[in-house]
Amino acid sequence: MKLDTERFRVPEGDDADLEKRLTRLDPLCTSKEEYRRELDRSVAKLSAIQQLFYASNSHALLLIFQAMDAAGKDGTIKHVMSGVNPQGCQVFSFKHPSAVELQHDFLWRTTRDLPERGRIGIFNRSYYEDVLIARVHPEILRSEGLPDGPEAGKQLWHERYRSINGLERHLHANGTRVAKFYLHLSKQEQAKRFIARIDDPEKNWKFGEADLHERGFWDDYMKAYEKCLSATSTDEAPWYVVPADDKESCRLIVAQVILQTLQGLKMAYPETTPQRRDELLAIRKQLEG
Repeated sequence: MKLDTERFRVPEGDDADLEKRLTRLDPLCTSKEEYRRELDRSVAKLSAIQQLFYASNSHALLLIFQAMDAAGKDGTIKHVMSGVNPQGCQVFSFKHPSAVELQHDFLWRTTRDLPERGRIGIFNRSYYEDVLIARVHPEILRSEGLPDGPEAGKQLWHERYRSINGLERHLHANGTRVAKFYLHLSKQEQAKRFIARIDDPEKNWKFGEADLHERGFWDDYMKAYEKCLSATSTDEAPWYVVPADDKESCRLIVAQVILQTLQGLKMAYPETTPQRRDELLAIRKQLEG
Protein backbone atom coordinates (compact mmCIF):
# COMPACT_ATOMS: atom_id res chain seq x y z
CA MET A 1 0.00 0.00 0.00
CA LYS A 2 1.42 3.35 -1.06
CA LEU A 3 0.76 6.15 1.40
CA ASP A 4 1.84 9.76 1.04
CA THR A 5 2.59 10.77 4.62
CA GLU A 6 3.75 14.26 3.63
CA ARG A 7 0.13 15.37 3.35
CA PHE A 8 -0.19 14.95 7.13
CA ARG A 9 3.02 16.79 7.97
CA VAL A 10 2.94 20.41 9.15
CA PRO A 11 5.72 22.19 7.21
CA GLU A 12 8.00 24.42 9.25
CA GLY A 13 6.61 27.95 9.37
CA ASP A 14 3.11 26.98 8.18
CA ASP A 15 -0.15 27.52 10.01
CA ALA A 16 -1.51 24.18 11.24
CA ASP A 17 -5.16 25.36 10.79
CA LEU A 18 -6.91 22.30 12.20
CA GLU A 19 -10.29 23.30 10.78
CA LYS A 20 -8.92 22.66 7.30
CA ARG A 21 -7.43 19.29 8.22
CA LEU A 22 -9.50 16.12 8.01
CA THR A 23 -10.39 14.04 11.04
CA ARG A 24 -11.49 11.15 8.80
CA LEU A 25 -10.15 9.85 5.50
CA ASP A 26 -11.75 7.58 2.97
CA PRO A 27 -10.84 4.08 4.23
CA LEU A 28 -7.31 3.09 3.29
CA CYS A 29 -8.38 -0.55 3.13
CA THR A 30 -11.47 -2.14 1.64
CA SER A 31 -11.93 -4.71 4.41
CA LYS A 32 -10.86 -5.66 7.92
CA GLU A 33 -8.80 -8.48 6.44
CA GLU A 34 -6.87 -6.10 4.18
CA TYR A 35 -6.28 -3.74 7.11
CA ARG A 36 -4.88 -6.57 9.24
CA ARG A 37 -2.60 -7.67 6.40
CA GLU A 38 -1.30 -4.14 5.89
CA LEU A 39 -0.76 -3.56 9.61
CA ASP A 40 0.95 -6.94 10.02
CA ARG A 41 3.22 -6.08 7.09
CA SER A 42 4.17 -2.75 8.66
CA VAL A 43 4.70 -4.33 12.08
CA ALA A 44 7.00 -6.97 10.54
CA LYS A 45 9.02 -4.28 8.75
CA LEU A 46 9.32 -2.29 11.98
CA SER A 47 10.50 -5.38 13.83
CA ALA A 48 13.21 -6.06 11.23
CA ILE A 49 14.48 -2.51 11.01
CA GLN A 50 14.49 -2.16 14.79
CA GLN A 51 17.08 -4.93 15.00
CA LEU A 52 19.35 -2.99 12.64
CA PHE A 53 18.57 0.24 14.51
CA TYR A 54 19.57 -1.35 17.82
CA ALA A 55 22.71 -2.99 16.44
CA SER A 56 23.98 0.12 14.64
CA ASN A 57 23.72 2.07 17.92
CA SER A 58 24.11 5.42 16.15
CA HIS A 59 20.71 7.05 16.64
CA ALA A 60 17.80 7.19 19.05
CA LEU A 61 14.15 7.69 18.10
CA LEU A 62 11.65 9.73 20.11
CA LEU A 63 7.97 9.40 19.22
CA ILE A 64 5.57 11.90 20.79
CA PHE A 65 1.80 11.40 20.88
CA GLN A 66 -0.63 14.16 21.77
CA ALA A 67 -4.40 14.23 21.38
CA MET A 68 -7.72 14.97 22.98
CA ASP A 69 -9.20 12.30 25.26
CA ALA A 70 -10.40 9.12 23.49
CA ALA A 71 -8.43 9.86 20.31
CA GLY A 72 -6.75 6.44 20.50
CA LYS A 73 -3.17 7.14 21.58
CA ASP A 74 -2.90 3.99 23.70
CA GLY A 75 -4.40 1.74 21.02
CA THR A 76 -2.23 3.22 18.28
CA ILE A 77 0.94 2.67 20.29
CA LYS A 78 -0.15 -0.87 21.23
CA HIS A 79 -1.00 -1.99 17.69
CA VAL A 80 1.76 -0.23 15.75
CA MET A 81 4.56 -1.19 18.14
CA SER A 82 3.29 -4.72 18.82
CA GLY A 83 6.19 -6.37 16.99
CA VAL A 84 8.96 -4.25 18.46
CA ASN A 85 11.39 -5.89 20.88
CA PRO A 86 10.47 -4.45 24.31
CA GLN A 87 14.16 -4.43 25.28
CA GLY A 88 14.70 -1.67 22.74
CA CYS A 89 11.56 0.37 23.35
CA GLN A 90 10.07 2.19 26.33
CA VAL A 91 6.76 4.00 26.74
CA PHE A 92 6.35 6.87 29.19
CA SER A 93 3.05 8.48 30.12
CA PHE A 94 3.18 11.89 31.74
CA LYS A 95 0.30 12.84 34.00
CA HIS A 96 0.02 15.67 36.50
CA PRO A 97 3.51 16.68 37.68
CA SER A 98 4.61 15.72 41.18
CA ALA A 99 5.67 18.20 43.85
CA VAL A 100 9.33 17.50 43.06
CA GLU A 101 8.80 17.98 39.33
CA LEU A 102 7.09 21.32 39.92
CA GLN A 103 10.31 22.59 41.51
CA HIS A 104 12.10 22.25 38.16
CA ASP A 105 11.68 23.79 34.73
CA PHE A 106 8.92 22.31 32.57
CA LEU A 107 11.31 20.23 30.42
CA TRP A 108 13.08 18.54 33.33
CA ARG A 109 10.75 15.64 34.06
CA THR A 110 10.57 14.43 30.46
CA THR A 111 14.22 14.87 29.50
CA ARG A 112 15.14 12.32 32.18
CA ASP A 113 13.37 9.68 30.09
CA LEU A 114 14.80 10.44 26.67
CA PRO A 115 15.88 7.30 24.77
CA GLU A 116 19.51 6.31 24.53
CA ARG A 117 21.14 5.42 21.22
CA GLY A 118 19.76 2.28 19.65
CA ARG A 119 16.42 2.61 21.42
CA ILE A 120 12.96 3.95 20.74
CA GLY A 121 11.30 6.15 23.33
CA ILE A 122 7.57 6.85 23.22
CA PHE A 123 6.03 9.77 25.09
CA ASN A 124 2.30 9.30 25.57
CA ARG A 125 1.73 12.97 26.31
CA SER A 126 4.89 14.96 26.91
CA TYR A 127 6.42 18.35 27.65
CA TYR A 128 3.87 19.70 25.19
CA GLU A 129 1.29 19.49 27.97
CA ASP A 130 2.95 22.61 29.35
CA VAL A 131 1.91 24.63 26.30
CA LEU A 132 -1.49 22.94 25.90
CA ILE A 133 -3.37 22.20 29.12
CA ALA A 134 -1.40 24.92 30.90
CA ARG A 135 -2.52 27.40 28.23
CA VAL A 136 -6.16 26.34 28.48
CA HIS A 137 -5.96 26.40 32.28
CA PRO A 138 -3.41 29.13 33.11
CA GLU A 139 -4.09 28.68 36.83
CA ILE A 140 -1.81 25.61 36.55
CA LEU A 141 1.12 27.98 36.12
CA ARG A 142 0.70 29.24 39.68
CA SER A 143 1.75 25.84 41.03
CA GLU A 144 4.96 26.00 38.98
CA GLY A 145 6.39 28.86 41.01
CA LEU A 146 7.34 30.93 37.95
CA PRO A 147 8.59 34.49 38.58
CA ASP A 148 5.76 36.05 36.53
CA GLY A 149 3.27 33.17 36.54
CA PRO A 150 0.11 33.54 34.45
CA GLU A 151 0.75 37.28 34.16
CA ALA A 152 3.61 36.60 31.73
CA GLY A 153 1.03 36.27 28.94
CA LYS A 154 1.99 35.57 25.34
CA GLN A 155 5.68 36.01 26.07
CA LEU A 156 5.63 32.91 28.28
CA TRP A 157 4.28 30.71 25.48
CA HIS A 158 6.73 32.20 22.99
CA GLU A 159 9.61 31.38 25.33
CA ARG A 160 8.35 27.83 25.90
CA TYR A 161 8.00 27.21 22.17
CA ARG A 162 11.54 28.47 21.74
CA SER A 163 12.78 26.20 24.53
CA ILE A 164 11.07 23.18 22.94
CA ASN A 165 12.48 23.95 19.50
CA GLY A 166 15.92 24.40 21.02
CA LEU A 167 15.70 21.06 22.82
CA GLU A 168 14.54 19.19 19.73
CA ARG A 169 17.24 20.74 17.53
CA HIS A 170 19.81 19.75 20.15
CA LEU A 171 18.48 16.19 20.15
CA HIS A 172 18.60 16.03 16.35
CA ALA A 173 22.18 17.32 16.26
CA ASN A 174 23.15 14.57 18.69
CA GLY A 175 21.55 11.69 16.84
CA THR A 176 18.01 11.54 18.24
CA ARG A 177 15.29 11.70 15.61
CA VAL A 178 11.95 13.11 16.74
CA ALA A 179 8.56 12.41 15.13
CA LYS A 180 5.44 13.93 16.69
CA PHE A 181 1.85 12.84 16.16
CA TYR A 182 -1.28 14.82 16.88
CA LEU A 183 -4.20 12.41 16.55
CA HIS A 184 -6.88 14.66 15.11
CA LEU A 185 -10.25 13.60 16.53
CA SER A 186 -13.58 15.31 15.87
CA LYS A 187 -15.78 16.42 18.75
CA GLN A 188 -18.60 14.24 17.43
CA GLU A 189 -16.41 11.12 17.36
CA GLN A 190 -15.18 11.83 20.88
CA ALA A 191 -18.80 11.86 22.09
CA LYS A 192 -19.42 8.48 20.43
CA ARG A 193 -16.37 6.97 22.08
CA PHE A 194 -17.30 8.38 25.50
CA ILE A 195 -20.79 6.88 25.16
CA ALA A 196 -19.28 3.53 24.16
CA ARG A 197 -17.13 3.59 27.30
CA ILE A 198 -20.18 4.31 29.44
CA ASP A 199 -22.25 1.57 27.80
CA ASP A 200 -19.57 -1.12 28.18
CA PRO A 201 -19.05 -2.05 31.87
CA GLU A 202 -15.55 -3.32 31.06
CA LYS A 203 -14.62 0.13 29.76
CA ASN A 204 -16.25 2.23 32.48
CA TRP A 205 -12.85 2.68 34.10
CA LYS A 206 -11.68 4.59 31.03
CA PHE A 207 -14.19 7.38 31.56
CA GLY A 208 -14.27 9.97 34.33
CA GLU A 209 -16.09 13.21 35.02
CA ALA A 210 -12.85 15.06 34.33
CA ASP A 211 -13.06 13.89 30.69
CA LEU A 212 -16.45 15.56 30.33
CA HIS A 213 -15.16 18.67 32.09
CA GLU A 214 -12.24 19.04 29.67
CA ARG A 215 -14.57 18.50 26.71
CA GLY A 216 -16.19 21.79 27.68
CA PHE A 217 -12.93 23.53 26.73
CA TRP A 218 -12.79 21.97 23.25
CA ASP A 219 -12.49 25.23 21.32
CA ASP A 220 -9.77 26.48 23.66
CA TYR A 221 -7.81 23.26 23.17
CA MET A 222 -8.11 23.49 19.39
CA LYS A 223 -6.67 27.02 19.49
CA ALA A 224 -3.87 25.89 21.81
CA TYR A 225 -3.02 22.95 19.55
CA GLU A 226 -3.02 25.13 16.43
CA LYS A 227 -0.63 27.63 17.99
CA CYS A 228 1.59 24.84 19.35
CA LEU A 229 1.79 22.83 16.12
CA SER A 230 2.40 25.96 14.05
CA ALA A 231 5.21 27.13 16.33
CA THR A 232 6.98 23.81 16.95
CA SER A 233 6.76 21.77 13.73
CA THR A 234 10.26 21.95 12.29
CA ASP A 235 12.26 20.14 9.64
CA GLU A 236 14.18 18.38 12.41
CA ALA A 237 11.14 17.48 14.52
CA PRO A 238 7.95 17.56 12.43
CA TRP A 239 4.37 17.30 13.60
CA TYR A 240 2.02 14.96 11.75
CA VAL A 241 -1.70 15.72 12.04
CA VAL A 242 -3.19 12.25 11.70
CA PRO A 243 -6.95 11.84 11.09
CA ALA A 244 -8.13 9.81 14.09
CA ASP A 245 -11.87 9.27 13.63
CA ASP A 246 -10.99 6.01 11.83
CA LYS A 247 -8.65 4.09 14.15
CA GLU A 248 -7.47 1.67 11.49
CA SER A 249 -6.35 4.36 9.03
CA CYS A 250 -4.74 6.27 11.90
CA ARG A 251 -2.61 3.28 12.86
CA LEU A 252 -1.50 2.63 9.28
CA ILE A 253 -0.44 6.26 8.84
CA VAL A 254 1.51 6.33 12.10
CA ALA A 255 3.23 3.04 11.23
CA GLN A 256 4.26 4.37 7.82
CA VAL A 257 5.71 7.58 9.28
CA ILE A 258 7.78 5.63 11.81
CA LEU A 259 9.03 3.27 9.11
CA GLN A 260 10.02 6.13 6.82
CA THR A 261 11.79 7.90 9.67
CA LEU A 262 13.87 4.80 10.45
CA GLN A 263 14.51 4.01 6.80
CA GLY A 264 15.91 7.50 6.34
CA LEU A 265 18.73 6.83 8.81
CA LYS A 266 22.23 5.79 7.83
CA MET A 267 22.59 2.45 9.62
CA ALA A 268 24.75 -0.64 9.32
CA TYR A 269 25.56 -3.69 11.39
CA PRO A 270 28.92 -3.36 13.19
CA GLU A 271 31.78 -4.68 11.08
CA THR A 272 33.72 -7.68 12.37
CA THR A 273 37.48 -7.12 12.33
CA PRO A 274 39.75 -9.87 10.94
CA GLN A 275 41.13 -10.41 14.45
CA ARG A 276 37.65 -10.82 15.91
CA ARG A 277 36.70 -13.16 13.07
CA ASP A 278 39.67 -15.38 13.89
CA GLU A 279 38.62 -15.41 17.55
CA LEU A 280 35.10 -16.45 16.63
CA LEU A 281 36.31 -19.24 14.39
CA ALA A 282 38.54 -20.51 17.20
CA ILE A 283 35.58 -20.52 19.57
CA ARG A 284 33.51 -22.36 16.96
CA LYS A 285 36.12 -25.13 16.78
CA GLN A 286 36.00 -25.50 20.56
CA LEU A 287 32.23 -25.83 20.46
CA GLU A 288 32.42 -28.49 17.76
CA GLY A 289 34.94 -30.54 19.53
